[in-house]
Order: sequence, then C-alpha cells, then structure tokens
Amino acid sequence: MSALAGIKVLDFSRVLAGPWCGMTLADLGADVIKIEPLDGDDTRGYGPPFLDDGRDDVVSADVASDVDRDQVTAPERGLSAYFAACNRNKRSIAMDLRHPDNRPLLDAMIRDADVLIENFRNGVAEKLGIGEHAARALNPQLIYCAISGYGRDGPDANRPGYDFAIQAESGLMAITGPADGAPSKVGVASADITTGLNATIAILAALYRRDARRDAGRDAGGDNGEGNGEGNGEGNGQRIDISLFDAQLQALANVASSALFTGADAQRYGNAHPSIVPYQTFEASDGAFALAVASDRLWQRLCDVLDATAWRDDPRCATNAARVQHRDWLIPQLDACFALSPKNEWLARFEAAGIPAAPVNGVRDAVFGNLATARGLRIDAEGVPMIASPLRLSVTPVRDYRRPPTLSEHADAICAAYGFDPNALRAAGAIR
Repeated sequence: MSALAGIKVLDFSRVLAGPWCGMTLADLGADVIKIEPLDGDDTRGYGPPFLDDGRDDVVSADVASDVDRDQVTAPERGLSAYFAACNRNKRSIAMDLRHPDNRPLLDAMIRDADVLIENFRNGVAEKLGIGEHAARALNPQLIYCAISGYGRDGPDANRPGYDFAIQAESGLMAITGPADGAPSKVGVASADITTGLNATIAILAALYRRDARRDAGRDAGGDNGEGNGEGNGEGNGQRIDISLFDAQLQALANVASSALFTGADAQRYGNAHPSIVPYQTFEASDGAFALAVASDRLWQRLCDVLDATAWRDDPRCATNAARVQHRDWLIPQLDACFALSPKNEWLARFEAAGIPAAPVNGVRDAVFGNLATARGLRIDAEGVPMIASPLRLSVTPVRDYRRPPTLSEHADAICAAYGFDPNALRAAGAIR
C-alpha cells in the first residue's frame, strides 16, 4: 500500500507550484483530483514541445508549422512537456466554478476531501465559494493549503506572483550569473518548485497532527476529534499559507544567513562559491568539469593529485578561510594547471583520490546518461516519458505511475461517484 492511500486531495491550482505539490502527494498514493477551468490548466498550452497522443485532432509538433500550431487550441495540441512534468497520477475534471449547477457537486467533493490546494489571487477563492472558511465549514477536518506569490496577508497579498518575478525580488537573480555580468534567473522555476515542496511538507505535517489528535480522541473515548481542536484548528483541520517569496527567501540558505550576520549585500560569484575555495568549475583542455573541495582534508588530497607540495605547505592555502581570502591568487594557478590535460583524465584522478568532481553535462546527457539509467529515473507511463520521483520508500513505495490526464478525462467517473449526472452538467455548460 502506498504511504498516502486513502487520502483525497482537491487540486484547484494551476501552472507549477501547486501542481508540483499535488503530484508529489499523488506519487505517494493520494487520490488527487485536478479541478481545471473549462479551457484547462495554462500549462497545457506551454510549448512546444507537445507529445502527439495519436488522436486525429492533434497537430504533431514535428510536422505542423508554427502558424498551424498557433491556430490550434491547447487541449487539441496533445500533451505539453510542461504539463506532463507536474500532473501525473491525477484525475481531471474541467469545471466552471462560477456555474451555480456545480455548487452541489463542489460541496460534496469538499466534504469528502482531506486536502484542498489552491493558488488563486487573493480573494478569488472566497468569491467562488471555496475559500478557507466556506470549505472548512463544510469539512472541519480539511487541510486547506493556499499558495500565493507573497502570502495571504501583508502589504503585497494582492500582488500576482510568478517565479520569474520572485527570483528577481528575493535576491536569487542577484547572486546568479557571471561575477562580472548581469543578474540572471536560474534555468528552471526554482521558486515554484521550492514552494511546491514546502507546501507538501506542510500538508503532511498537518495530516499527521490531524490524524494523531483524532486517534487520541478515539483512545479517550471522545468524538473522533471532531470539534475538540482549538482556535483555527477546530475539527483538527487547519489552513496552510505558503508563498513563493517566503519559500525562495528561505532557500537562499547560507547566502541569506551571511547577509544577516554582516549586514552586507551578497556578491555574485558565477560558478564559484562565496565561502569555499576551490569549489567551482574549471576548464580542462577539452571541456569543463566541476570540482568541490569542501574541506581541508580534500585540499590536501588535491595537492597530492597535482603533486603541489608548495601549495599544501603554503599558509595562504592551509585552511579554507585562507584559500577564500587568497582566491584571486590561487584560482588562476589552478586554471593553468587544469588546462594541461583532458577532463576525463582529471575526473579519473579525482575519483581515485576520493575528491568530489563531475562533468558539466547538458540536460540531454544527464537525462539519458548511465547514472539516470542505473537509478531508474527515466520512466514511461502509458507512452508518456517522464522523470521518476526521487522518493524511495522501502515499505510504502511510490505508486505505479499513470500518465497525466487529458482535460476533464475523469469527469464522468467523478460526477457519478458523488451522485451527479455528468451529461446534465455538461449540457448546462457547468463541466466539460
């Protein structure tokens, strides 16, 4: 049995942070229903690339012109790689949340759910009748997770939040990119991913607390935990407020800590490290490699590999703090040394000495490389290629993977499960 078997999640979120959280819960065995607008999650149209699913109405990205693709609506384009990255193992129903005919169905789904995830602009969920107070009035044990750019309260609560803007505002861009170049975003939506993972952690903690208190109520002969909570935790459910800005600022880790310690702004170091030397990329005679000498013991090993007795005994290199202080003297000498031999030769010598180092791969090399193959990280879910979950649990493993759902693929089954006629709702324009 999967770790979250029996947990029911309503995922109203779109794009990446919320869907990443929902997918993680689904990978762990939760039944996640993705509730999409009638025209689908925005990311269904993010591309190319799109995967042709074999239907006659799909325009293949391999054969269609740019003009052709622009004239085809997102749901008809086939599966986008972006959507596939964060929506497997879910069921989909497309609904007009403002349609009055959907109200009874939504209420029934909320009463039955353990978790609700949403990332609407501030106040929108309340206007739709699925805000925290309305949802938890229906289901006091509900874990309500609200994801936003800047939090649900505070001076910026009403601002829209997107990963790119958050990377800029949080300081991440300021420390990313060449030391002598312009600030740069990270090559993936790191603020979204970090937020999604933090939301997952918070949901799991809230579920644990809820179920622990419910079990304690049973042991005490109580009412299964209903109504014996306190304050905002009444019924043992609770609200979770996760923001992209909060998550990304905390994820600056030692860089933010250094600013707190010194009051000074962080510098940009490119592929080097502000506090460890040498800990960066170097150019061999035929390409780049990454070298991570993160302790004085590793420095001694590197000196042995390089036959550099003078460096090992030089007080400017004796400690990491000294090497950081004298990096402008040391790094050019290492550059000149490493340029004399090919990278594979250096990597072999480092491996023999137990020094952490790695080639600088392209994404394709990493995805199709020997390590990803050996770890089983490339998976195929009903014809859709994906990267596997990194979560490895010995007793409750990640569930068997199911492909990401087509738009409203499970509407009939979901409606029927709650006693509603999908054809009537579809005819009224309430669902797709």
